[in-house]
Amino acid sequence: MHIQWYPGHMTKTRRMMEETISLVDIVIELVDARIPYSSKNPDLDELAKNKHRILLMNKSDLADPAATEIWTKYFEEKGFHVIEMNAIKGTGMADVTNAARALMKDKIEKLRARGRINVPIRAMIAGIPNVGKSTFINKYVGKTTAKTGDKPGVTRGKQWIKLKKDFELLDTPGILWPKFEDQQVGLKLAFTGAINDDILDAQTLATAFINHMMVVNPDCIRKRYNIEFDTIAEPHDVLRQIAEARGFKLKGDEPDLERASKILMDEYRGGKLGRLTLELPEDINDMLAEKEAREKEKAQTDKARKAEYKKERNK
Repeated sequence: MHIQWYPGHMTKTRRMMEETISLVDIVIELVDARIPYSSKNPDLDELAKNKHRILLMNKSDLADPAATEIWTKYFEEKGFHVIEMNAIKGTGMADVTNAARALMKDKIEKLRARGRINVPIRAMIAGIPNVGKSTFINKYVGKTTAKTGDKPGVTRGKQWIKLKKDFELLDTPGILWPKFEDQQVGLKLAFTGAINDDILDAQTLATAFINHMMVVNPDCIRKRYNIEFDTIAEPHDVLRQIAEARGFKLKGDEPDLERASKILMDEYRGGKLGRLTLELPEDINDMLAEKEAREKEKAQTDKARKAEYKKERNK
């Protein structure tokens, strides 16, 4: 499955991020705890490299706790202050303010020593669509200030939100980059709902998910649908078993694979298959190696095309 986004949106959003990031002291980024690497915007680390960073591992109640602990250590070693949270329930909210004040303590004390009495902390909140950013803001502020929805891309523009005398939060639109160079990243975003289901085929997505879970945790599917299969089974056959186990039928007694596909993805996203993390830090090297191999292959193809073009012109 090939997944692309539109470059115009990314260009505009990146420009906005570059213009506004200089206004803040702290960059707070939400990621999905089930896919911390794949749900993290790759450009933000470069743009915010001179800022304090807080990373919110949202939906941590849906992720494997042991895996979340591994990811927390990974990001802390890279200089992030990491907070596990559940934006819907409000778990971890108080830790955000405390962390921001702790990060800014030295700077505030220096400014006050120079006569600055009121020194507000300015933070920016960022995250890809459907990672829970608007829900977090609503819960954090204590009232509905940001529009929420179950479809990606609800937040449209940036806005300052004054939380307290000493704390201001800059909201930014959700971000998706224009082209997923690693298709596994695109698939994981699709699995968790960060990419709108309307642009993807349900059966293709479901079979890709089954294929992924064959490696990660096949038992979660076996137990949920009370079916048996080997990890070398065809994902399409497993999907048929799910449809049959749930009694999803079409005319002619054929299994309704479309309905089974939608149920599978809905139940995964709702945590009914268990607390599942789809990637670990050790997977990153493999993903980067695959990316390097693709770039090398592309460079060779481009070189061959240029040589062929030059040959044709010289005839």
